[in-house]
Amino acid sequence: MAQKAFAPVTLQAKREGVDCSTLLMVNSKPWQGILKAARTRKCDAIVMASHGRGGLRGLFLGSETQRVLAHSRIPVLVIR
Repeated sequence: MAQKAFAPVTLQAKREGVDCSTLLMVNSKPWQGILKAARTRKCDAIVMASHGRGGLRGLFLGSETQRVLAHSRIPVLVIR
């Protein structure tokens, strides 16, 4: 299923002449998987989206973006 979701992105990148590679990683803690993938691939930066949940709701729901920000030594760009 993930490969099917990656296909349009990979195709568009190819059309535009942009290098693109995808990676499917399964981890019980997504933030750890994101950091591991970034380190393994020697990424210069991590780009993530944020739902913008804050306050108590954000605290109770947890945030993978927040965890990546807290634990990453690689710069993280958060897009809201």
